[in-house]
Amino acid sequence: KLMTAPEKPFTAIIGGSKISSKIDVIKNLLPLVDNLIIGGGMSYTFAKANGKRIGRSICEDDKLQVALDLQEQAKKENVNLYLPIDILAGDGFSNDCNIKYFPEIDIPNEWEGMDAGEKTRQMFGEVILKSKTILWNGPVGVFEFENFSYGTKKILEEMKCSKGKVIVGGGDSASAAIKFGF
Repeated sequence: KLMTAPEKPFTAIIGGSKISSKIDVIKNLLPLVDNLIIGGGMSYTFAKANGKRIGRSICEDDKLQVALDLQEQAKKENVNLYLPIDILAGDGFSNDCNIKYFPEIDIPNEWEGMDAGEKTRQMFGEVILKSKTILWNGPVGVFEFENFSYGTKKILEEMKCSKGKVIVGGGDSASAAIKFGF
């Protein structure tokens, strides 16, 4: 019932590493949602499709057109689409790697995007707090590493503070919620 008549504004937060596993979910949600937040590894496919430099960040090159098509569908459905605008990156895939902040999506080849930056976290949080229904599927950073868990923690904190109905779906999302005590 919640998905057939959600209270508005309805926000979906879709994260995780691969756009290929979420294409159908996004397509099915676009006619229902007011806001769509894309985060995590899948956001780098969107960034590259939009001409951004993403360094060694995870990307599905065979899904670049899919990312552009989903953005176009969001426009047609009058959905506000939110993509990361700044990034925390690492020079290796570990908690102990060197960390660098990039104030925009322009990541050199030796760096890999690992978490949402402060401006992105703030933007996502503002959208969440204004929402009456929130569906979250997929983390927006490598939350398993403490140094790259800020984006996922921010989403959890804002969902907890919101007055909206919250639905958490997916193993990684549930794991993150449990790990951080939500």
